[in-house]
Amino acid sequence: MASVTARLIKGSLWLSLARAIVNGLAALSTFILAWNLAPSDFGVVALGMTILVIVSTVTELSLAEALIRHEAPTESHFSAAWTLNALRGLVLALFFAAFARPAALLFNEPRLTGVMLALGFSVFLSGLTNPRRIMYQRDLIFWQEFVLAVSQKLTGFIAAVAIAILYHSYWALVVGTLVTQATNVAVSYLVLPFRPKICFRHMREFFSFSAWLTAGQIVNTLNWRFDYLLVGKMLGNTSLGYYSVGSNLAMMPTREATMPLTQTIYPGFASIKDDPARLAAAYQRAQALLTAVALPAGIGVAVVADPLVRLALGEKWVPVIFIIQALASVFALQTLGSLVQPLGMARGQTRLLFIRDTQMLLVRVPIMIAGLLVAGLPGVVVGRVFTGLASAAVNMVLVRRLIDLPVLRQLQANLRALASVAVMAAGVALANGQLAHTADRPMLALQLATLVALGGFLYCAATFLLWELMGRPQGPETEVQRILGKVLAKLRPA
Repeated sequence: MASVTARLIKGSLWLSLARAIVNGLAALSTFILAWNLAPSDFGVVALGMTILVIVSTVTELSLAEALIRHEAPTESHFSAAWTLNALRGLVLALFFAAFARPAALLFNEPRLTGVMLALGFSVFLSGLTNPRRIMYQRDLIFWQEFVLAVSQKLTGFIAAVAIAILYHSYWALVVGTLVTQATNVAVSYLVLPFRPKICFRHMREFFSFSAWLTAGQIVNTLNWRFDYLLVGKMLGNTSLGYYSVGSNLAMMPTREATMPLTQTIYPGFASIKDDPARLAAAYQRAQALLTAVALPAGIGVAVVADPLVRLALGEKWVPVIFIIQALASVFALQTLGSLVQPLGMARGQTRLLFIRDTQMLLVRVPIMIAGLLVAGLPGVVVGRVFTGLASAAVNMVLVRRLIDLPVLRQLQANLRALASVAVMAAGVALANGQLAHTADRPMLALQLATLVALGGFLYCAATFLLWELMGRPQGPETEVQRILGKVLAKLRPA
C-alpha cells in the first residue's frame, strides 16, 4: 500500500499544481466575463452546454475507464477506442446541426442556434483526442495532465477574455470552449505521440465493461442537469444565468480543491481491487484527506459569499449570493461519500452505481419541480440542497456494501474535519456580522481578506488542537505532515 499511496500523493502534487493554476484562471475568467456580459448571456450558453452534456453522456462509451481496467491494452485497443470516439463525435456534431433550429424555437431563444452549431463542432473535436494519454493515468503518472490542463485552460482563457472585453458578446463563452477543446486535442498528441488507425475490434470487450457505467452516467447527468433546462424553460435566461453562474462558483472551491486527489483515485483503487483489506484502508485514508480539504474550501466560500460576490462580480449579481451560500455548503458535505464512484468502478460494481443513480433521479425530479412551482428559483436551490444531502447519505451506505465499512466509521474518520469546519464557519459568520456593510471596493477587499485569513486560522488551529487531544491518530494530518517532511527534505541544502 505504501508504494501505491506514495504514487497517489506524487500524482496529487502534480495535479495540485495544475489545478492551482487552472483554478486561478477559471476564477479570474468568471469575474472578467461577469463584468462584461449580462446574466442572460450566461443563460443562453448554459442552455447549449446543458444539452451538450446530456447528449454527450447519453452516448458516452467510457472507453478510458475500460482501458485503465484492462490488464494489457494493445495498439489495436487504442485504435479501436479512437475510432469509436471519432465516429461518436461526428454523429453528435451532425445531431447538433440538425437540432439547433428546433432547440432555439423550443426555448424561444434565437441565439441558441449559433451556440448549438459551435458546440456541435466542439464535441467533434473532443472525439479526436489521443486515447493513449490514458496510459499515464493507468500507471499513476500525472505530469502530462498538468501540461494538458494548464495549456488548454490558458488558451481558452485568453480567447474568452479577449472577446468579452472587445465585443461584450456571449460568443466569448462559446469561443473559449472551442479553443480549449482544440488545444486539448493538439497537446494530447504532443505529450504522447500516436498514429491512430480505423479499427473496429474489441467492441464486445469495451461494451461489456462500459454498459452499466454508461447507463449510470446517463441517469446521473439527467439527475444533475435537467434542472438547468427546467429553469431555462420556466423562468427564462436571466434566471438561468444567475443559477448557472451561482452553481459554478459554488462548485468551484470543492471541485478545484479535491480534483488533484480524485483524478488519481480510480487507477489507484483499480491497482489493489483484489485485496479488500488494502482497498478499505486506502479508501479511508483518501476519503478523510479529501474531506479535510473540501470542507473548509466549500463552506468557507459559503460564509464569505456576500462580500465575494459584491467585490468580484458587482451589484447586478447579488441574486447569486444565496445560491452560492446554499450550494457551496452541500457540495462540500457531499464529499463524505463522493469516492463511492471510483470505488464501485474498481470493484466492477457498475450496475450497483446505475441503480443508485436511478433511485436518486426518481427522488430528485419531483422535489425540484415542486420547489420551482412553490418558490421559483430559491425553491430549486433548496430542493438541490435537500437531494444533495440525501445523495451523500446514500453514497455512504453504498460504501458499506462495497467494502464492509460501517457508516459510523466513515463519519468517525472525518470527525475532526467536521468539528473544525463548524468552528471556522461560526467564527467567520460572527465576524462578518460585525463588519459594516459597504459598497466601497477597497473596503470590501479588505473585509474579504480578513474573513478568509480568520477562517483559515480557525480551521487549522481547531484541527491541530483536536489532533493533539486525540493523541495524534493516523489521518489527514499525518498525510500532510509526511508530505511537508518530504518537501522540506528536498529543499534543505546538501
